[in-house]
Amino acid sequence: MNAVTPIRTSAEQALIGAYGSVQGSGGEALEALRAAGFARFEMLGLPHRRVEEWKYTDLRTMMREAKPLAGVADAATMLAAKTSLYALPRIGGARVVVLDGCFAPELSDMAKLPEGVSVSSLADALVHRPAIANRLAGGAIAQANAAFALNGAFLTDGLLIEIAPGAEVGHALDLVSMASSGPSRFITSRNLVLVGEGASAGIVETHIGPDGLDYQKNSVLQIVVGDGATLEHGRRQIEGDQALHIATLEAEIGAKAHFDTLTLTTGAAISRSQLFVRFAGEHSTATLRGVSMLRGRQHADTSLVMEHAVPHCDSRELFKHVLDGEAHGVFQGKIIVARDAQKTDGKMMSQTIMLNEGPAMDNKPELEIFADDVQCGHGCTCGELDPDLMFYLKARGIPHGEAEALLIEAFAREAIEDFGAGPLAAVEELREAMLGTIAEWMRTRK
Repeated sequence: MNAVTPIRTSAEQALIGAYGSVQGSGGEALEALRAAGFARFEMLGLPHRRVEEWKYTDLRTMMREAKPLAGVADAATMLAAKTSLYALPRIGGARVVVLDGCFAPELSDMAKLPEGVSVSSLADALVHRPAIANRLAGGAIAQANAAFALNGAFLTDGLLIEIAPGAEVGHALDLVSMASSGPSRFITSRNLVLVGEGASAGIVETHIGPDGLDYQKNSVLQIVVGDGATLEHGRRQIEGDQALHIATLEAEIGAKAHFDTLTLTTGAAISRSQLFVRFAGEHSTATLRGVSMLRGRQHADTSLVMEHAVPHCDSRELFKHVLDGEAHGVFQGKIIVARDAQKTDGKMMSQTIMLNEGPAMDNKPELEIFADDVQCGHGCTCGELDPDLMFYLKARGIPHGEAEALLIEAFAREAIEDFGAGPLAAVEELREAMLGTIAEWMRTRK
């Protein structure tokens, strides 16, 4: 039987050709991670619509070319980035900056880190603590994912963040991932967050970059929440208007632990947010939520897998979408309940508002249940703003635009307002920042 040689796109050829330029840098552990990622990517290639998980986001078509790999920022780039950071309001905590995929301590508030929190370069940590590579290898779902493999193939740096056991540090970190101005680049970064037993912390990620620049970013955040620990994670994706942004979050949750994550998406021309969350210990809870505000011809895909591998765990997933212009939204969510995961309680919902007749929304919620004593459900809705509510507001003298903005904010607020209302309750600034971003989106809507 003759072997079939796949036809590579120009982007795939460029990425495969660029791999040689990163070989030989970093220690043995980093080299091994790269080699494993490259082998998987070389086998999988860029995902396309015939790959079920990428049915609605054909990256093989959307990523027509691969940009040159980002390098270490020079002094001029560092100075320009420092100037840009002044315009980005802080959201509490110590600010830690990753510039073009590399940890930038010169731009970070290292002296302001709370006691019990340590932050270091991931590349340096792999040299001195190579065992960390076992955490970075990823679970089965991540390893089968082409975007995760691509990140591994070109991994150069990122952050290792450790929360000491028992530490209660509140809103500890304001992480900023920046793409610098200048030539378009392909940027990869990897952050690993280890939350010790019984600890509690809040972390905010903000992804930014310049408008008018078609850079490409592939970022991965891997989280391990220890037994009895709490982590509240917020994420703002406000990339430049021509960017391609792919983000993967992989989380493992221990016993009697709590994990809450909230993502706001308003930026990038093409974006995909992947969430792979797994319960590894009993009597734990997880809440996954997000708000996507899209306009023009933006494309944003949210794909998640919530894996109940053990009994007595609860999960909630709520994702809101507001679409304008000719935007395209995608939600793919799957809850997997293993055979032994009895007493599981899982609920998933996707809701969409179309502001005109131009947008498109694809929803694909799924349940895979192998246990028999569970409570699981999913649903999705798409529609326009309630005309009766619009009439009610306008009849009381509220102009059409303001009435529309009030209803949209109320719709989005449901996914935002109780974030941080759990055991930690320390991210009020993030909620206000996200609501402010939504208000600004409405104000600048054409």
